[in-house]
Amino acid sequence: MGSGHDHSHDAAETTRHTGHNHAGHDHGEGGHAGHAHAAEGHGGHSHGGHAGHSHAVPSSLRAFAIGASANFAFVVVEALFGYWSGSLSLLADAGHNLSDVLGLLLAWAAAWAAQRAPTERRTFGYGRTSILAALTNAIILLLGTGGIVVEAVSRLSDPEPVQTGIVMVVALIGIGVNFGTALLFMAGRKGDLNVRGAFVHLIADAAISLGVVIAAGVIAVTGWLWLDPAVSLVIAVAIIAGTWSLFRDSVDLVLDAVPRHVDRAAVETYLAGLPGVTEVHDLHIWGLSTTEVALMVHLVRTTPAPDDTFLAEVTGEMKRRFGIGHVTIQVEAGTHPCALAPAHVV
Repeated sequence: MGSGHDHSHDAAETTRHTGHNHAGHDHGEGGHAGHAHAAEGHGGHSHGGHAGHSHAVPSSLRAFAIGASANFAFVVVEALFGYWSGSLSLLADAGHNLSDVLGLLLAWAAAWAAQRAPTERRTFGYGRTSILAALTNAIILLLGTGGIVVEAVSRLSDPEPVQTGIVMVVALIGIGVNFGTALLFMAGRKGDLNVRGAFVHLIADAAISLGVVIAAGVIAVTGWLWLDPAVSLVIAVAIIAGTWSLFRDSVDLVLDAVPRHVDRAAVETYLAGLPGVTEVHDLHIWGLSTTEVALMVHLVRTTPAPDDTFLAEVTGEMKRRFGIGHVTIQVEAGTHPCALAPAHVV
């Protein structure tokens, strides 16, 4: 994270491991509970945590598989009926849904990649692929919605006839498919930005289909052809408003910002209050993936000397209080100035 920040252990350093299980590289719940390195003296580098370190759960992978498959099948049906009925709106919506299928496939691949073990070259594993997938999905959704806005504006001045019967039946099917698959992601949407992106995608599509059904029903009764593009505009604005936070949070994670659910000030206050700690500096908190948070910090601790019990307690509290599972602590005696101590130095 910081330029000039040496994470290597020198030859004289004494290191102790507490409860670190490398067997099979288990990243499940508690797989790295109490992982800690304690180093004596100035510049000692201490790692804590992976407590509760977990990747996307298998149920998320199943949800992505079911969601992508069901939506692709609907795209085929919608495109066929759109072509058969000559409905441009159905064909356009089929293209929009196809972009969503691609987004689900991307998120599915990222969720799978995030479960892969770290390698010698990619020491943090592939968790950040989930961040890239969330950002890409947000961009796809914004661009796709922008296309709907352009099409709707053009149709307001020159509305086209709508075969309301066929459109309503296909749109009703779309509501069922999109809302049904969205339910698969509902439970995990708050803890994983990638899952949240899929949920927003599917709810947005269900909303579009609902708007199409309502508009087609009113058009069938009144003949108001302008209503179809007008409803599309209203739905598009609602989707953009809902997607913006997903886009913003994805960009924050890409830029290594402190995740929004973590109170950095509270973390620093907790660390500063630890026994023997006289100074906290070089504190960084960032997302390793859409579900995992990492922390690194320098603690000046004169007495007592750091031990495995101290580190295990700190890393355990980081997980319990703040949801931070990957903790790196460098303990210093304070006898020499640290180059990374100034607040403006990264």
